[in-house]
Amino acid sequence: MSAPLLWYFADPMCSWCWGFSPVIETLRDEYHERTKIALVLGGLRHETSPLTAAGREDILHHWHQVHARTGQPFRFDNALPPGFVYDTEPASRAVVTVGGLDPTLIFPLFKSIQSAFYAAGRDVTQSGVLADLAVELGVDATAFLQAFDSDAARANTQAHFRQARQAGVRGFPALILQQDTRLQTVSNGCQPLDTVRAAIDAALSP
Repeated sequence: MSAPLLWYFADPMCSWCWGFSPVIETLRDEYHERTKIALVLGGLRHETSPLTAAGREDILHHWHQVHARTGQPFRFDNALPPGFVYDTEPASRAVVTVGGLDPTLIFPLFKSIQSAFYAAGRDVTQSGVLADLAVELGVDATAFLQAFDSDAARANTQAHFRQARQAGVRGFPALILQQDTRLQTVSNGCQPLDTVRAAIDAALSP
């Protein structure tokens, strides 16, 4: 029997995933000896046009909800400025890219992109910003940008998006436990730590 695998379906530009960040960090710390935890990039938005005023207000409403429920920091001033195109593919591709260069940096870069976007108000759809965040983790900028711009990185990112769809994930964050070929959803949405921990323990119990 192979070791259990906990699939974490999320998107670096998903506000509820940012709200869930402290929970997933705690789970990674507490369960690393009982199950591997792997990140699957969900592909939340693929916009090509700038946000409308109504779209911006709708998103900021969600941000305020996340902040109120989780206490996670948000920079609301000048958030989502005019002309901002809400495309999560570049940020997702940055995480996939760094995973190819150093797999131990997948979760750290994911978290740093979240923090940069939500707490610092940086435009993480831009390759230069993403490269800077990778460099802060010790990645060579040139190596990152070359890999980031490659067809392989784009294809691997789309493979993540497909995996999320094929798993039936319709919202983020989500956790699915795999034990051999058996898949079991243990968390949907931004759930409290105790709730998720109890569900994982129940799923892992013989």
